[in-house]
Amino acid sequence: MATGLSVHIGLNQVDPAAYDGWSGELGAGEQDAVDMARLADAAGFDVTDPLLSGAATAETVTATLEAAAARLAEGDILFLSYAGHGGQVPDLNHDETGDRLDETWVLYDRQLVDDELFELFGKFAKGVRIWLLSDSCHSGTVAGRLAETLSAQELDRRFRTVEPEEVGRRIRAMPQSVQSAVYRRDRDAYDRIQNTRTAKDLTRIDASVLKISGCQDNQTSADGIVNGLFTGTLLEVWRDGAFAGSYRGLHREVVRRMPPDQTPDFVQAGVANPAFVRQRPFTI
Repeated sequence: MATGLSVHIGLNQVDPAAYDGWSGELGAGEQDAVDMARLADAAGFDVTDPLLSGAATAETVTATLEAAAARLAEGDILFLSYAGHGGQVPDLNHDETGDRLDETWVLYDRQLVDDELFELFGKFAKGVRIWLLSDSCHSGTVAGRLAETLSAQELDRRFRTVEPEEVGRRIRAMPQSVQSAVYRRDRDAYDRIQNTRTAKDLTRIDASVLKISGCQDNQTSADGIVNGLFTGTLLEVWRDGAFAGSYRGLHREVVRRMPPDQTPDFVQAGVANPAFVRQRPFTI
């Protein structure tokens, strides 16, 4: 019998010491993780304790996913969810052909670069299914790489995206002024992360990864009072298990209910598994 394991990460704040004084306050990141854990439990998954705010460090998230990779075998499934801010750092290993920025999860003590996440996915056995929900921003389109001599103003210009105060609502994106300051301060650490890892597009992943993210690359994900907009909409569509369609159908229905300025993305990575895409969501 297949094993279903779930890991849920949700942050309402980060360590200001790690982010140039910015605390990254959100209203619903933790609740999103708790609700996803509840959903997973109802579906029969073995649920790990949600990693909330201060517990969601890069070391803990990495160790948790490594433990999951060691446990799961062909035919098993990992349900992984993240709710928090998204960030970006300059792409040094040239796997981002458009904006030359790597996406990040803004964890409590530092950003987890997407190259790190794909490296972790590469530790899972052939035939494992990975179902990922990421309710965060990874928006903004810029051109070119950062040079060592760029000024603070130029860093901000090249990192520019919509700020929360400009849209009149709280969004799940690290402000660009903070991204610039954190990268300038911790550049050696973030550069080392990329220089010691294979670019995500070249990472060998024997598992089958299916991800629905909260928005497109040029959009932002809205926070909320109870849930993030994306997570809350997904819960409405799921209706405590009444939804009977496929993963693709779930994505289509969520998109149909979302506003035009936030369109959830549907991405596959690793080994193609059409049967996985056609399954009913959260099926072990």
